[in-house]
Amino acid sequence: MAKPARSPTAAEAPPAAERSRSAVGSGLRSLASAASGFLDRWSVVGTGASRLERALGDQFPEGEHYFGLENFGNTCYCNSVLQALYYCIPFREQLLEYSANYKNPGDAEENLLTCLADLFVQISLSKKKTGVISPKRFVHRVKKENESFRGYMHQDAHEFLNFLLNEIVDILEREFSTMKDSPETTSPDGGASNGEVNHLANGVQSEPLVTWVHKNFQGILTNETKCLMCETVTAKDETFLDLSIDIEQNSSLTSCLKNFFSTETLNADDKFFCDKCCSLQEAQKRMKIKKAPQILVIHLKRFKFIEQLSRHKKLSYRVVYPLELKLSSASEDVDCEYSLFAVVVHLGSGPNQGHYVCQIKSCDHWLCFDDDNVEKIQESTLQTFYGSSREYSGNTDHGYILFYERIEKS
Repeated sequence: MAKPARSPTAAEAPPAAERSRSAVGSGLRSLASAASGFLDRWSVVGTGASRLERALGDQFPEGEHYFGLENFGNTCYCNSVLQALYYCIPFREQLLEYSANYKNPGDAEENLLTCLADLFVQISLSKKKTGVISPKRFVHRVKKENESFRGYMHQDAHEFLNFLLNEIVDILEREFSTMKDSPETTSPDGGASNGEVNHLANGVQSEPLVTWVHKNFQGILTNETKCLMCETVTAKDETFLDLSIDIEQNSSLTSCLKNFFSTETLNADDKFFCDKCCSLQEAQKRMKIKKAPQILVIHLKRFKFIEQLSRHKKLSYRVVYPLELKLSSASEDVDCEYSLFAVVVHLGSGPNQGHYVCQIKSCDHWLCFDDDNVEKIQESTLQTFYGSSREYSGNTDHGYILFYERIEKS
């Protein structure tokens, strides 16, 4: 699986102060920081019935937990992505299953996956319904594994999401390889603990390992190029964990996706070399989804490099994203419909400054996770983060990463 390229918005970013919080949020973070030396390796802060519990009342989902995450100066990019992944229920359940069934605390070496699993376990097994957790060990591991996230620069949430998912895949593949080389090591059900792999009759591996990360997030794109001289169609498949979509002013996600999958003509200096014609020819090129993922992650490309300015600029374009999304025209999968369950929002006027929050749909309620603060919001609130219909506007809070879950037809 090809690794996604680094996002340019995180590179060479100057230090920037996080968006200011309320006095209540700052007090909670101070309390969590002061108590960190006396609590367990994960600090849980909270007393009595919280404001969120009172707001939800009898509608508070049974068995669910809503915890904020402490911010360590500039880690809102990390917190917002972690919240989106935690409320991606299939991903959470499989991570908790991994932790319960296949992780041996006595033998396992600490890595990013074990730290993430510990964090999710801590939240899911908490006796409290709400509170604040300090993911200090996870953040420390992130900075240890990737120097790009060290220091106090403003970071890119999309880059972090790509790094985290690919790192988890690498860890699972290494663990599977170690388990395969050790005949005495088997999972409880006699199969591969970290994923599935198909084998030919002679024992040769036919396809790469398919982990539970792939099962949730991976889709397959088909690139088709049709020679306009001989009409030969060349097709090539490639996998993806998310789609990065160019955006336009006063548009919708549906129209942006339509442009993404539209047919492009290759001519002049961009002619296509046709193997059948053995020469450069005009051609038509298009992409379509061959296999749609269970969880569709869409990255709106709000940070664009402007050549005249020699720097990146944030696009505040108004892009309406629906609560339910259909991919029928762009996908070979029939009845391909999705429901929005998480939005990572960037608050700020530029790529090198600002703040991230995450809006989550959980059990028919919409919540806003702003680091250590969690509040119930109305569904209509999402509309205020579509963007601005005018280029110069005071609205600098925009949806950046969209998480859609596939709707299974009964």
